[in-house]
Amino acid sequence: MRVSGFTFVRNGTLLGYPFVESIRSILPIVDEFVVNVGRSEDDTLDRVRQIGDPKIRIVESVWNEGMRDQGFVYGQQKMIAHFNCTGDWAFYLEGDEVVHEQDLPTIRRAMEQYLDDSDIEALAFDYHHFYGTPGQVVNSPRWCRQAVRIVRNTIRVTSPGGLFVTVLDRYRKGRYPRAARVGVPIYHYGHCRSVTQMKEKMRHVSRYWGEDPPAFGDYGRIDPTVLHRFEGVHPAVMEHWLAEVAEQDFVPDPSYRPTRKERKHRWMLRVERTFGLELSMKRFRLVK
Repeated sequence: MRVSGFTFVRNGTLLGYPFVESIRSILPIVDEFVVNVGRSEDDTLDRVRQIGDPKIRIVESVWNEGMRDQGFVYGQQKMIAHFNCTGDWAFYLEGDEVVHEQDLPTIRRAMEQYLDDSDIEALAFDYHHFYGTPGQVVNSPRWCRQAVRIVRNTIRVTSPGGLFVTVLDRYRKGRYPRAARVGVPIYHYGHCRSVTQMKEKMRHVSRYWGEDPPAFGDYGRIDPTVLHRFEGVHPAVMEHWLAEVAEQDFVPDPSYRPTRKERKHRWMLRVERTFGLELSMKRFRLVK
């Protein structure tokens, strides 16, 4: 069994991504890691090179600045990395997603278990979404609770939005991949970087979605009922980033009034608790 890891990153340092930590987190269980590094305004390329692992293969790219609709440039850059993978499985991580070292054996066993099972096209992970500070997580139907991060390398990524969402069949019609659940989480740190870097990230990202930069003052404007204390242990590889980059001074906004959509999510949470359901959106079909 051969396993490829892959990701894409641009201006990772400037925007506060723990992209080096993300790459390092799965290096022990991959045979190669393809990193598509977009031409950046910071030291992103140098930092990837400095990891110094022979498994890493760097692809340099220039983003199409005219592609400013629906995030298509992100799908394009993801595909550039994926198309360079040579493994039986392709393991994708966003630049702010990290795998815990204690979960690596479980992930490896899942890939071995389903390697010859043609009914399984992908492997799905649970999620810890950290918000405001590394000591706090979000639980809401608005935030994906599970997502595919490993696919057979005969499946190609077509979504601009950052997730594996379709498999192309022989007639080029899209469908969700058939997936098995791994049973371990991805640690997602996208919403606990410093406020300064979060503002810069929002400014950069919005240009590729055909939007004006969204107003972002701090992390306080969120329904506090969806926030919970994180009781687990962070991946060891995140120690420096958590101490030096992550936001530490989150304070809820006491005057914040939940939006209509957030009130809907409160109702959905009550339904989930009452009936034992899980109502968040999934872009895969769970078969095992």
